[in-house]
Amino acid sequence: MSEIVYIRGDATAPCAEGARVIAHVCNDIGGWGRGFVSALSNRWPEPEAAYRAWYQGRADNDFGLGAVQLVEVGPRLWVANMIGQHGIRGRGKGAPVRYEAIDTALGRLADQVIELGASVHMPRIGCGLAGGEWPLVEPLVGGRLAGRGIPVTVYDHATVDDQGEAA
Repeated sequence: MSEIVYIRGDATAPCAEGARVIAHVCNDIGGWGRGFVSALSNRWPEPEAAYRAWYQGRADNDFGLGAVQLVEVGPRLWVANMIGQHGIRGRGKGAPVRYEAIDTALGRLADQVIELGASVHMPRIGCGLAGGEWPLVEPLVGGRLAGRGIPVTVYDHATVDDQGEAA
């Protein structure tokens, strides 16, 4: 069983050798443009283009809560677009994060990552614009990925306290 390693840094620049997957949470309405996806788009056009095509073709594919799309962005480097957010944050609607969808997506991702022999790198998924809480997401990451022996690194840009909140 692996453990989750926490470091300060940029999740779009994974600090590991070998095959690597950068995992993040997307919404289920085809929106891309704020939060961590902006950092991804600043590095590579492929994750956004693939996500938008996936969304556009949703009548004929698996796009929806809990789905995962792996997009190759370099030699032995992929971005995992995981649908774990229903809609976007709005007035009085509550947080769009869907923990069960993140859990399902992580389980699906684990199978693909094991096949690739890769490590997983991520920000605190589901805890930015999706409005989730890291104490609820961390056990999902631990159980679905680290619990299966997959090395996981979580990257923090800002100072983060022990509750998973930016200080």
